[in-house]
Amino acid sequence: MKLAVLISGRGSNLQSLIDACRQPDFPAEIAVVVSNRPQAAGLERARRAGIKAEIVDHTAFATRDAFDDALSACVAKAGADLVCLAGFMRLLGDKFVDRWRDRVINIHPSLLPAFRGLDVHQRVIDAGVRVSGCTVHFVRSSVDDGPIVIQAAVPVLPGDTANVLAARVLAVEHRIYPAAVRMIASGQARIDGGKVVISGRVEAASPLINPLTDEG
Repeated sequence: MKLAVLISGRGSNLQSLIDACRQPDFPAEIAVVVSNRPQAAGLERARRAGIKAEIVDHTAFATRDAFDDALSACVAKAGADLVCLAGFMRLLGDKFVDRWRDRVINIHPSLLPAFRGLDVHQRVIDAGVRVSGCTVHFVRSSVDDGPIVIQAAVPVLPGDTANVLAARVLAVEHRIYPAAVRMIASGQARIDGGKVVISGRVEAASPLINPLTDEG
């Protein structure tokens, strides 16, 4: 399966996908990395890995539709089968989402459907939540919405700042994004009736309880 990875910044999740695609048994390869920001550090990650890096600068287009058309054309030219949003900080318009429906995935730093949008980690801390995490999901027109492929949970610890919690979540993002791509590319994960169905043997990790009680 050929991937188009869309980025806006440093590309740490991009790097996790690059590393995964280097494995001989991984069922996908990155055909192109596209950034809407010319100075995105992730573009250099792609070039160092020998991957085509393209820029579709959103500031060069008068309308969202024009930007979406150019972005879609870039992805299509690379022959991509699956679009992976990896820190892509632009909302995709309905036109793009509809054209690539069920072929665009995103990773979000919360346990969706909780805490959609921005400033997630500070909002989690402010709410007194004990467990947070991250989610890979198929993209729909609504923000941070769509069928969920995989999630991972981490504890929210006393004294956490937004940056400390973000780093803890990011570490598991780097694990589950390649896992999600592997499941989709291998056919293990598919959309059926508006949800993602996982075929074959699936084993969940042990439950995360925070704080741990005497009963737990």
